[in-house]
Amino acid sequence: MKILLWHGYLLGGTGSNVYTRALAREWARAGHDVTVFSQEPQPERYDLGGATTVRPDVGGLLPVFVLDRYEGYEVKLVQDCTRAELERWVERNAAAVREHLPADLVFTNHVLLGGPVGAAAGARWANKAHGSELEYSMRGNDELSAWGREALAGAAAVFVGSAHIREVLEDVVGHVDRVHEVPPGVDIDEWRPRPREEALAGLLEEARRDPPNPGNANERLPDEGNAERLAQFLAGDEPTVVYFGKLLYNKGVHVLLEALAETDARAVIVGFGDYREQLEALAGPRTLFTGPLEHRHLVHLLALADATVVPSIFPEAFGMVAAEAAAAGSPPLVARHSGLAEIAEGLEQEYPPHLRRLASFATGDAAELAAKLRELLTLAEADRTAVREAARTATVSRWSWAGVARRLLEPID
Repeated sequence: MKILLWHGYLLGGTGSNVYTRALAREWARAGHDVTVFSQEPQPERYDLGGATTVRPDVGGLLPVFVLDRYEGYEVKLVQDCTRAELERWVERNAAAVREHLPADLVFTNHVLLGGPVGAAAGARWANKAHGSELEYSMRGNDELSAWGREALAGAAAVFVGSAHIREVLEDVVGHVDRVHEVPPGVDIDEWRPRPREEALAGLLEEARRDPPNPGNANERLPDEGNAERLAQFLAGDEPTVVYFGKLLYNKGVHVLLEALAETDARAVIVGFGDYREQLEALAGPRTLFTGPLEHRHLVHLLALADATVVPSIFPEAFGMVAAEAAAAGSPPLVARHSGLAEIAEGLEQEYPPHLRRLASFATGDAAELAAKLRELLTLAEADRTAVREAARTATVSRWSWAGVARRLLEPID
């Protein structure tokens, strides 16, 4: 099958960027002819399974759902762009896609602006709703919601990653036909348990490869001196808690920091964002901020983590970071809401009955999080092993990328 996979943003980082990379890789490995459309300036840095890459000329504008800095672009929130600006941007992307037709399938990301790009491509197309566009840009905006609804009417299939996002899609856009629920996936070969010595050595080796970042002037690079800092911080066998994701208020990292004050654990906080300075002021002395880390670091760090906390206080489409942590054998402890609740349910189905309560906590409840962290981090060795193995099993059986990639094509074939 010839597949044109469109993504309007970069390929590094998390969320839909990871999703796009993984689909390209798995579809290409399965023998499909895949072309990836994105704004990634260095696609060769990523394993796309041999897929072809195209960077459409979008005229310098990058409409986003959460404001951030992207070198070389005028960055504006989707809802702050004029309709004319958005339509020009859509047409530039659709024109790039049309140059590569015919194809068996055009697969686009995000209801907006992927829906209009797919509709303008002139071929059979499907769309993946990721949630960020729905919650951050479209909710409460009648014009954008109507545009998304009109575009999706022509899709051969619309995919959502969870029952929560199915509900959000209907709430924001209205009824959509041909909606299929397929959770995102995890690379279970990359994210796997590792012996402590191997994981620590691997983490420090990757940190030594980081580019210079004097004074941590570039928030998108790992902090300067991470190799030495991590080696010192992770010495000894104290229990270790990890958070990785953006450092935004909505991600609830402040809830985790409040809970950590009531535990004996040390914590590694990974990510960048406008809330970092405030979080550093809240953090105790046994907390290490690293700046953003890439998958090459995280596959080792999570294997060292006795727990990974996902404390988001805002709806999440799917708990990808929790699934990745589980695959690495780091038991996730997630806020029980939206797509994160579905992760908790998957874990609970594999956990021993007497430990199922340790998969989640009430959203925003630092006291409950602290209590469950204390219990999780002081489990007897047999229970600790059982939880780690069960977390890994939940991911392998439910959320591997190879299975996800196959399921996405089933309604199309």
